[in-house]
Amino acid sequence: MTQLIRAIIDSSALKSNLRQIRAKAPGSRVMAVVKANAYGHGLVPTALALPEADAFAVARLEEGIALREAGIRQEIVLLEGVFSSEQLAEAARQRFEIVVHDPLQVALLERSAAEHRFVVWLKVDTGMNRLGFRTEDFGAVLARVRALARPPAEVRLMTHLARADERDCPMTRMQLERFDALTHGLGLARSIGNSAGILGWEEARGEWIRPGLALYGISPFSQESSAGFGLIPVMTLASTVITVRRVPRGESVGYGGAWTAPHDSRIAIVAGGYGDGLLRSLSTGTPVLVNGRRAPLVGRVAMDMIAVDVSGLPEVEVGTRCVLWGRGLEVSELAAHAGTVAYELLCGVRARVPREVI
Repeated sequence: MTQLIRAIIDSSALKSNLRQIRAKAPGSRVMAVVKANAYGHGLVPTALALPEADAFAVARLEEGIALREAGIRQEIVLLEGVFSSEQLAEAARQRFEIVVHDPLQVALLERSAAEHRFVVWLKVDTGMNRLGFRTEDFGAVLARVRALARPPAEVRLMTHLARADERDCPMTRMQLERFDALTHGLGLARSIGNSAGILGWEEARGEWIRPGLALYGISPFSQESSAGFGLIPVMTLASTVITVRRVPRGESVGYGGAWTAPHDSRIAIVAGGYGDGLLRSLSTGTPVLVNGRRAPLVGRVAMDMIAVDVSGLPEVEVGTRCVLWGRGLEVSELAAHAGTVAYELLCGVRARVPREVI
């Protein structure tokens, strides 16, 4: 027992999820989203495990450079684009594709003397109100990009859906209709679908899709399991019981006495706390898999450990293996207990937790 806690990354699950996503949008090319350390799964190992991906999407220049240094030769798209002439020059050297969503970025291209011809993704704001050109400005921006002294190798278009994970919300339909009215007939490749768009909205698939959460085996819909879409969780956060204690009725456990034993109880202390990426807001009752059976977290999450009530599991002892999330216990379920989303838990796994790629 050399590692008390570790994140097990199943590369075969990654490949399987990519196949499932392609089956949902067979006419689309796939831009696998690996920003934020591949949602906590490991930027480079994730990309190396997906040679079938048509492109990779990262948020920032440094992430793309790390992929190139690891030997990744697929297209790499900078979702936030670049913000200086130096960044633009580096993006050219690395043969990155750039998202253009702000007038400053158009001006950088107009002033550039570089010989490199970028693939430019023009981003349209159809209602997210975050990045992208408003629909009334799109025509003028497209004309400026097409008039560059060194025209782009290709112009492609994208938008981002704000509420696609809410199946009954009319906003997604509005965004799709707005984007189609603006871009239909231009003959330019388009990208709309994030994970929720791909799985829930056929009209959102387009020539390119951008799976993120689904690629890692997580359903983007709060009331629908990953298994229902044929997805397999890629990360299993596995841990270990480091001691088992008997707590008499009426005594409390952990900081602040946040949980008091309602009866004589058997409490397992499990390696893993907010120093590893578990949120302190995880509430009493949050499930933990102990020897494959559910047991409730009790009391407050500490920096290095949690307490789990194993009164009904007499076989539990020091060294018993646990699953904090992953196969058999979806991370989305834990996120609901913490009042957050799966993204935050996955991205929050700390550097001190070893990643074990299988």
